[in-house]
Amino acid sequence: MKQELDISTWNRKKHFEFFCKFEEPFFGTTIQFDCTKAHAKAKELGVSFFAYYLHKTLVAANTIENFKYRIHDGKVFIYDKINVSSTILRDDKTFGFSEVEFDEDLNVFIENYNTEAIRVQNTTGLFSREHGQNIIHFSAVPWINFTSISHSRSFTFPDSCPKFSFGKMTTENNKKFMSMSVHVHHGLVDGYHLGLFFEEFERLMNA
Repeated sequence: MKQELDISTWNRKKHFEFFCKFEEPFFGTTIQFDCTKAHAKAKELGVSFFAYYLHKTLVAANTIENFKYRIHDGKVFIYDKINVSSTILRDDKTFGFSEVEFDEDLNVFIENYNTEAIRVQNTTGLFSREHGQNIIHFSAVPWINFTSISHSRSFTFPDSCPKFSFGKMTTENNKKFMSMSVHVHHGLVDGYHLGLFFEEFERLMNA
């Protein structure tokens, strides 16, 4: 479900109109976060660490309203729930785009993820289903401990979905760290909202 945002009374109206004129309206940043507690928690629960931090990413994204905004035909809509399109690696080292339904319950979400992962692994090519707009784009690059990252984008294709990337987990002084990159449409999200997301994500990962 979604509802239209009244842009005429929106305090970010001028910001939205300004950044929507850009050929590249996305901006992003990379942080390194301590994932020691989250990794131990996933191990304690007997669940995939990838699925665990993917779930926490979605929980945080669904908490920040600006991350639930999407642009359609020049209008802004607020979605009730944001799902995730994660890249799924196949045995032949190609990948496909998935769409996993979000659920607050970790176990339900993991079931949703596993079902979709199996489906994608048994297909070929990039796209194997229609995707909604109420998604975030998500990828993991567990081979690279990156400090920044860029994304392939077609400027002619209208896109307002946030993009998340996670890097290789490293260990230092008995603590585990990962890099996380987030790119967002500046017409919808400012640095303040991005800061709120990082704060909530790190809180969830350390809960």
